Amino acid sequence: MLQAIVATGALADPAPSSGEPYELVRSLQAVQDGIANGDTAAHGNHLALIRQIGEKFLAADASVWSNPQNGQAVVIYLLSGGAPQVVRKLPRDKLNVDERLFNGALAYVEGRQDEARELLKDFRPRAIPSSMAGQVALVQGALLAHSDASVAIERLDDARLLLPGTLVEEAALRREILLVGQAEDFDKFEFLTLAYIRHYRNSIYAGDFWQRFSSGLTQSSLALDERRFARIVALLEQIDRSSRLKLYLVIARAGLVRGRLAVTRLAGERALALSPDIGADRERAHFFRGAARVLTDEYDGGLAELKALDRSKLPERDVLLLNATLQLALDVRKPILGPSADVAADKPPPTPARLDLASSTATLARARKQLGELDLLTKDRRP
Repeated sequence: MLQAIVATGALADPAPSSGEPYELVRSLQAVQDGIANGDTAAHGNHLALIRQIGEKFLAADASVWSNPQNGQAVVIYLLSGGAPQVVRKLPRDKLNVDERLFNGALAYVEGRQDEARELLKDFRPRAIPSSMAGQVALVQGALLAHSDASVAIERLDDARLLLPGTLVEEAALRREILLVGQAEDFDKFEFLTLAYIRHYRNSIYAGDFWQRFSSGLTQSSLALDERRFARIVALLEQIDRSSRLKLYLVIARAGLVRGRLAVTRLAGERALALSPDIGADRERAHFFRGAARVLTDEYDGGLAELKALDRSKLPERDVLLLNATLQLALDVRKPILGPSADVAADKPPPTPARLDLASSTATLARARKQLGELDLLTKDRRP
């Protein structure tokens, strides 16, 4: 309730006329938490509030900065979107705050990522003042994402746990979902997604979360295990129909290229149910379902589905994949050649044989190899 009152007051008068710097920063955090909960008014006033708090900082008496809370407030202000040019005008010799933390925060917001990483990497969020801990952990997670993903995930976990229900937790969830996806940790991927849906589905930044979710899901093997496909479906039910359709098509193609034909069929069928009656998306859905059928146990139906496709509606890379799939399907129906006549003249001619791909490890391996090679050949043509 107190936080709501502070946020309301901050919006009515974005920069209160009096108050310690740390109180001003608390009002900023309250407004940002409103953004995490979908408050469009808070979002609209956010930049004005940052600017006016900066003006208050510059007008403050130099003596206020000896208070550790106010020195810490400067770091929080920087890591909450504050202007570094304002902070550089403050009396640095008066600021009562850890020098490495201050310099690391300044380097981060000014885009000096390597320097910021070096300055901040050794801080343990739970060992620094609680007022700054969550923001510092969030920044550490961002800085370490490419160099040490496992530590980055730990820091983002810290950020979530130290500041629950805030924009810091919301931002940590957005950053962490991609890293956990790349780490192939499905249980945690599912947990983070459900946590975001439960608390922040109305966030102003929800679109960014779902983009990262999509990347984490499709740039890994998370969606390619048919045993957890029902759980994938439950997660995708939370996003809009158009995005769901696109994701099912991406999953179906990845499954085909990587030989996960059961997933290819399941995703293709989901895409068919979501796609319009005509159009490229529907043709692609038929392609993936048909390919899965023809390469498993529904040869005739799958072949008919593939031959009925309107190739003009498929992207070039899918046309190439279709050609390879059809060729493979025709190859496995070729008659098996018998021995030469002079070797087995007294034996009856062999009869054509149908190969059972579902039970033929060798043929399935060949399918995966051909489709994988084709994907490598065409990857530079992807949009």
